[in-house]
Amino acid sequence: MDQSEKLLIGIENILSIASDLVDEVARLKSLEEECKILKEKIFMNLFTKAEQEVFALAIDGDSISEIQDILHKEECTIKNQRRSILKKLNTPSMTEAVQQFQNLHQEPSQKLIRTS
Repeated sequence: MDQSEKLLIGIENILSIASDLVDEVARLKSLEEECKILKEKIFMNLFTKAEQEVFALAIDGDSISEIQDILHKEECTIKNQRRSILKKLNTPSMTEAVQQFQNLHQEPSQKLIRTS
């Protein structure tokens, strides 16, 4: 086996390893997306179905009056559900509650598990 054959075999091996790495990166990206979805589900499961609806609209930036219109609920009902959300998250404002949700994707998974 001459030098050029050895070089070709070496290149084939490198290309095979590179292909495996590309596949592994794709698999890890898929896992990362699954983890993101699971974190969101765990977070949202803190709330009742009605609170989830209110919180999802708050995440979208809807005001209390807009949430009322969308969900066809009384203002006092929306305010009570928001108050319950804030209590469950131990946060003083809906802005901070939304920030907690958005920060899920910046926290390591172990931290989320320890605090749940």
